Amino acid sequence: MSVWALGINHTTAPLDLRGRFAFALDQIEPTLKGLRSSLARQPEATLLSTCNRTEIYCAGDRSDLGHTIEWLAQHGGVSPALLRSHAYTLENDHAARHAFRVASGLDSMVLGEPQILGQMKDAVRAAEDAGAMGTTLHQLFQRSFAVAKEVRTSTEIGAHSISLAAASVRLAGQLFEDLSDIKVLFVGAGEMIDLAATHFAAKNPKAMTVANRTLERGEKLAGRFGAEVMRLADLPSRLHEFDAVISCTASTLPIIGLGAVERAVKLRKHRPMFMVDLAVPRDIEPEVKDLPDIYLYTVDDLAHVVQTGKDNRQAAVAQAEVIIDAGVQNFMHWLDQRRSVPLIQQLNAQTDEWRALEIARAKKLLAKGESVDDVLEALSRGLTQKMLHGALAELHAGNAENREATAQTVSRLFLRGNLPKEQKER
Repeated sequence: MSVWALGINHTTAPLDLRGRFAFALDQIEPTLKGLRSSLARQPEATLLSTCNRTEIYCAGDRSDLGHTIEWLAQHGGVSPALLRSHAYTLENDHAARHAFRVASGLDSMVLGEPQILGQMKDAVRAAEDAGAMGTTLHQLFQRSFAVAKEVRTSTEIGAHSISLAAASVRLAGQLFEDLSDIKVLFVGAGEMIDLAATHFAAKNPKAMTVANRTLERGEKLAGRFGAEVMRLADLPSRLHEFDAVISCTASTLPIIGLGAVERAVKLRKHRPMFMVDLAVPRDIEPEVKDLPDIYLYTVDDLAHVVQTGKDNRQAAVAQAEVIIDAGVQNFMHWLDQRRSVPLIQQLNAQTDEWRALEIARAKKLLAKGESVDDVLEALSRGLTQKMLHGALAELHAGNAENREATAQTVSRLFLRGNLPKEQKER
């Protein structure tokens, strides 16, 4: 049994390639079922997909890794060679360390950001719903969550961090002299837009509007901030009204096209428009960035902004790594013990079979009128003979060297309190 991980993230793959492998939360369950059905041995599997990463964790035969790369490449419409050139594969302690670092926010674009922990928990629940979680991955992720909690409470890893949402406000402040004079449009109603709206609301903009495909969900978010709500279908005709547009939806295709933005620029008479595309895959066509008076930023463009304060957190990173090291060692010790489980199960099954045979024989003797003492004596003798038969046969078989090794093993197993002094010292 091996634990392995296959993934791409913001440090190994460009935004457009990551977009090909982005999965909405409701896609994880069917995707995992499709992956596992394509593998002969049906390994335990979990899929984590965020704007910065897509990772598959499995517990099973490592030979499945090559097939998984091919399957994932086909799903994303790229060649296996291209995916391999941007992917990383990790096994056992390296896979565990990576999972613990991801959960703790050490592998995020925003060092120490807390959102990833909730996203991992959502991924685990989706894997459970898909019937893809087993004992090994359950242990891996529960230990990941425990390590992340200890890192949060024992270090200052989250101190001074700047989220992508906060970075958006900071960049907007560099373009507009007074954020209280701008109108902001939020496209989508998920967690990232919620965070962005919270940060912008703190600057008291002139107006805030939420556009969402589902009007009810948009109204719920807009109501918290005293914002207007509009249908996503109305966006092209109203885009020119807004000075800042923050978009993050689960759409697989861009929802704000070049033509719509060109028309908005003309209607705005070339007043600048600030746009942030936090979605993976993109919500805004990349060509929009080349338009005059448009300032478009993607999640990757925000990377240098969120590095502010990173140096102040390096001491906390070192402390977090110590906690993670201990967590990895404990998990690997548990995993090593799990490798003995099949043998233990076979031993228990064998001894249960012997016990059942001897009890059945004892009942027959009692039914024939044999004395209880004689029956108990026969039962105990029968059990001990069955248990010792294999060891005694090995002691009489093979060459002298093998018999000596067997003798030492048998002594450790059956004569724990009576080992010769020279064997105790070995």
